Amino acid sequence: MASYRHASDLPQLIPIFPLDGALLLPRGQLPLNIFEPRYLNMIDDAMAGERIIGMIQTRSGGARDNPALAAVGCAGRITSYAETSDGRYLLTLTGVCRFRLVAEPSTQTPYRQVRAAFAGYELDLDSEGDDSELEPGRAELLAGLKAYLDGRGLEIDWTQAKEAPIEALINSLSMALPFEPPEKQALLEALSVESRRQALVALLQMGAATPGGGDEDEAPSMQ
Repeated sequence: MASYRHASDLPQLIPIFPLDGALLLPRGQLPLNIFEPRYLNMIDDAMAGERIIGMIQTRSGGARDNPALAAVGCAGRITSYAETSDGRYLLTLTGVCRFRLVAEPSTQTPYRQVRAAFAGYELDLDSEGDDSELEPGRAELLAGLKAYLDGRGLEIDWTQAKEAPIEALINSLSMALPFEPPEKQALLEALSVESRRQALVALLQMGAATPGGGDEDEAPSMQ
């Protein structure tokens, strides 16, 4: 994967994929199934360039076919790519760095693009962070996860959860669990991985207090 050391290394104008409920975090991996023509076009252009795409949620306001965008998203790089026989693209997007939306200029492309400010999120580019400071919170996180899953009759590979790097565990759970879009946005905007862990624990505890959650719940996959 390409190495980005500074915010200035990243493109300032990036294509975006607005998708509510889909969370991409730095160093996280998000599988995508692309079939809409404008986004197939976006992937073609990205693959011909820097392979960077911004994942971002929407907020209230704007037109139905052009909704207002959240203030913060996350840029990812296409790290795996396959085309199906029926013309779909199957991708893996690996999170690089969060960004703050600065502006959305008019473009000639069928997909939307934004000017992104990565300054303020340069710590996202540190791929050699020290997990040891996060380890004391693992037990609380796993206890919250167990209560959440027990309330829904779900199971995961607990050996993997106990042994996974703690930041990867926090991020994979944040991305995989079926939280509401505003909750996903709060996890994205957490100032640090530790503050994300605290927010995640709070969401798990609230979810455990209201078990069920409908047919869409499924056990998270640890990647």
